[in-house]
Amino acid sequence: MKNQKQAMLYGLGTVLLWSTVATAFKLSLRELAPVQMLLIACSASVVVMAIILMLQGRWHLVFSLSRKQYAQSFGMGLINPCLYYFLLFGAFDRLPAQEAQPLNYTWALVLAYMSVPFLGHRLRKLDIVAGLICYAGVVVIATRGAVTSLSFEDPLGVSLALGSTVVWASYWIIATRDTRDPVVGLFLNFLCGLPVILLICWWTEGLNFATGTSLAAALYVGVFEMGIAFVLWSYAMKKAENTSKVSNLIFISPFLSLVFIYFILGEHILPSTYIGLVLIMMGLWIQQKKVKDREEALNVG
Repeated sequence: MKNQKQAMLYGLGTVLLWSTVATAFKLSLRELAPVQMLLIACSASVVVMAIILMLQGRWHLVFSLSRKQYAQSFGMGLINPCLYYFLLFGAFDRLPAQEAQPLNYTWALVLAYMSVPFLGHRLRKLDIVAGLICYAGVVVIATRGAVTSLSFEDPLGVSLALGSTVVWASYWIIATRDTRDPVVGLFLNFLCGLPVILLICWWTEGLNFATGTSLAAALYVGVFEMGIAFVLWSYAMKKAENTSKVSNLIFISPFLSLVFIYFILGEHILPSTYIGLVLIMMGLWIQQKKVKDREEALNVG
């Protein structure tokens, strides 16, 4: 049954979890290599999603798919978690959290652009304006305010962050044709991707992991960012009478994240981060506005 109040609570819970993960990423990467962190987080996520499916009485769905769907799980698993999180964690390993986190939020705009050739969506003038504003924010953050010189502090880190947005958008475009139960699909994608991550980790960094805060932070990422947050957001969307109101909650996350980054990581938040983040959020808001207006009109009607 639809229940907007419950939907907003689920949405707020998701946003709170999303707001903490940039800090958790950096805490984990202090002593772990990105691929080691990915192995730990992915393992924890697989366990959590398996427990969720069992508690929901949907565990049998894992064994009721076709061969084609299991093959799809392997292919999608190579994209997410393997490639996406390797790029994302690599970006966080090289960049301050206050820079990597806002850059990652541009995935929504990349998805809109990639939907034109791959899903047949129309490119609106509003999308172009939103893109110019968003990527102006990216330049401000990546150059730390030195816009005129276009001097990037870490070009590779910025490339990894922006590359992760392309991979994430690609994953969701492929997911539009996925008929599996969302949690079952994500569980199988992670389960199929896990052996690949294990082999790469063993081959490159080894399986001797640091303990303490870094290990705890990696487990936190797997349990909450990769597992519980996804389920909460799915519930929020299912319960929502007006999904646009729930979707608007995501604009809280990057600003709340800066609070955790400042107080827990001790990063001095640069003025360029605030300016760039406001530009990125403004661009995303403009890009989504027409869709939301159309949905609200339908709800009112």
